[in-house]
Amino acid sequence: MSPGTVAILTAGGIAPCLSSAVGGLIERYTRVAPGVRLIGYLDGYAGLLTGHSTEITDEVRRRAHLLHDFGGSPLGNSRVKLTNADDLVRRGLVEAGQDPLRVAAAQLAADGVDVLHTIGGDDTNTTAADLAAHLAEEGHDMRVIGLPKTIDNDIVPIRQSLGAWTAAEQGALFARNIIGEHTSNPRMLIVHEVMGRHSGWLTAATAHAYRADLAGRDFVPGIGNDRRRWDLHAVYVPELDLDLEAEGRRLRAVMDELGCVNVFAAEGAGVDEIVAALEADGAQVPRDAFGHVQLDEVNPGERLASTLAQRVSADKSKVWKSGYFARSAAANPRDLELIAACTSLAVEAALDGRSGVVGHDVERGDELRVIEHERIAGGGAFDPTTPWFADLLHDIGQP
Repeated sequence: MSPGTVAILTAGGIAPCLSSAVGGLIERYTRVAPGVRLIGYLDGYAGLLTGHSTEITDEVRRRAHLLHDFGGSPLGNSRVKLTNADDLVRRGLVEAGQDPLRVAAAQLAADGVDVLHTIGGDDTNTTAADLAAHLAEEGHDMRVIGLPKTIDNDIVPIRQSLGAWTAAEQGALFARNIIGEHTSNPRMLIVHEVMGRHSGWLTAATAHAYRADLAGRDFVPGIGNDRRRWDLHAVYVPELDLDLEAEGRRLRAVMDELGCVNVFAAEGAGVDEIVAALEADGAQVPRDAFGHVQLDEVNPGERLASTLAQRVSADKSKVWKSGYFARSAAANPRDLELIAACTSLAVEAALDGRSGVVGHDVERGDELRVIEHERIAGGGAFDPTTPWFADLLHDIGQP
């Protein structure tokens, strides 16, 4: 049976897919089920809790194709964990004593929502599943179909999350400029810090994209415009142990020969060791509403740069973070193709009465399917033995 009202929300950090995914859902419903009412909750779960939504009008439907050209989310995002009541009370999203799940479920019921499309990471999609289960207990049948969004590409068991390819491409573009800073000072150390709390996929893919671009450029080494000075000399991901003493020796030789060292590092590389050291010293490590270490406060890139700078005898070091640049871009053609396939299946699932998260299921032969909510998890690790990454490390001389 065709749903009467379909709601869309985007949540968590932004990624180069949100605007396009919203546009794709609107386009697809308009094409195959034009009678369905569409609404969007503003600012993710914050808007759901406070009842802030917008009607998808006929004019929006006619112009929805334009959303593919934009980054960000037309509906707005927020980082809200519905099971963290204390945090939500502090932020004024619920009142003391209220159960946020009940508040959200009541709003969905009041709005007559039959289908909720969530575009977000594992927290976003599993929270939506909890909402659906709660509504079912209250006698309100609601389908929840999620789309996987995270530039970290670490949602289990999904092969490729929306927007991650674009983020890697944009990170490489960012690096093309900032690595030019190696000419700004003798014995210069550049650390390009890439988003990726638990997974090194984005760092690895960004490094791969950067070196692919580098391979297509011509150089004039006779005047110091040497490919080796523009190349990467180290790539650090959370999945590989980081021996700073050994790396210091290896990179000191690079610095002595070339006068610069260029490093790509995932923001999560070495964080466990940093946190353990801070807590051993009695420091209070700041965490967000989800219990994640607040990396901007811990500043792992600066700590890495400081340590390496001493070991390689750098005259100057600089940390550049590409995350906000990369995640804010509009989706590239490769991601647009993936988004189109996923939004089409998401609408089909909604009309067929299915719930789950749409993606290529690595545990089911990479089939594009509606994956069961209970199988969705975050923190999926990148495999550093993946041939293209192993070849990259070999090429740059990193053990």
